Amino acid sequence: MARVRTGPTDVLVVGGGIIGLAVAWRSAQRGLSVTVLDPDPGRGANRVAAGMLAPVTELQYGEEGLLRLGIASNERWAGFAAELGEFTGLDLGYRACGTLAVALDADDRAELRELHAFQQRLGLEAQWLTGRECRRLEPMLAASVRGGLLVTGDHQVDGRRLGTALLAACVRAGVALHPSRAAELTVERGRATGVRAEDGTPLAAGQTVLAAGSWSGELPGIPPGARPPVRPVKGQILRLRMESHFGQPFLSRNVRALVRGGHLYLVPRADGELVVGATMEEQGFDTAVTAGGVYELLRDAHELVPGITELPLVETGAGLRPGTPDNAPLLGPTALPGLVAATGHHRNGVLLTPVTADAVAEYLGTGVLPAVAAPFTPARFTEPVPTPLTLTEAVR
Repeated sequence: MARVRTGPTDVLVVGGGIIGLAVAWRSAQRGLSVTVLDPDPGRGANRVAAGMLAPVTELQYGEEGLLRLGIASNERWAGFAAELGEFTGLDLGYRACGTLAVALDADDRAELRELHAFQQRLGLEAQWLTGRECRRLEPMLAASVRGGLLVTGDHQVDGRRLGTALLAACVRAGVALHPSRAAELTVERGRATGVRAEDGTPLAAGQTVLAAGSWSGELPGIPPGARPPVRPVKGQILRLRMESHFGQPFLSRNVRALVRGGHLYLVPRADGELVVGATMEEQGFDTAVTAGGVYELLRDAHELVPGITELPLVETGAGLRPGTPDNAPLLGPTALPGLVAATGHHRNGVLLTPVTADAVAEYLGTGVLPAVAAPFTPARFTEPVPTPLTLTEAVR
């Protein structure tokens, strides 16, 4: 059982999703006393995340800086998974399986070709395949697939197992868990000093980490100049149970697709689960699963992989991605002394967990934010924007 700390703590982490728990674990490893404030830690947006570790196939125009951060984190994932698994004795479902991104019609193929050219200009490894070559790798793909990109460096992890393992790691490392929500940030003499929990408990801390995902900008008591520009972006997702076909796996790797301009992904787990997602909806804090969302996902998935409609539908769900104006995370000190951000990861929360935990814990322990995280401080929304990185620098 995790203990509840009653006195002041070095670090108070507001939010017990995978980002908050990873920061807490890494901070405790540095010898800091840490408390996590969350009513149900380990069960945040990771419960509905597909868990793709895909900085290359996730790349979008104008996000070269985010690409560099994603690549840095992806390079840490194998070691992070091994360390966390050894520390807890739990399997994270980490698979170095690669990703196949495919196009369903001629327009989709043209768009994917443009993306491939962009990837090549950045020096990224992505191999163009014909439709026939795509179906040779994944025989269940529709005959209408026109071409695709094979990225062997994009992988996956099970977000639910990750949350369970990080919670276990925090407990073992001595992190205190306070089962409540934050009601208000406490500020004294221009410095954050902790929070008042909804259960009435005052929690004092030398440094407070805001890791509350989509709710990070909603905490009362944060001064306007330090309030993070985070909004919820809804995503609906499906979970099915795969069966082998003629002795072959239904799918053997992550599959991303452009289907009439829309984006879709299918993530096959080693245990037979198939995750299909995800919608992108600006619906505030609504997390209802809708008939339209389920229909849209199944319709596009059926066009891509016709046999999917024969699989048992096990679960539907919806979660909230914490989006920011530039789709990149907020890492490091805010405008309010004592308040540190670890939020705003949007669609890359699972991918960026290792680099976020390392960078924020280093800042908490030393007062210095590592260079890899420096472009992502909240100050970029209140200070002049620095000169953009060149394409070469973006992947260096």
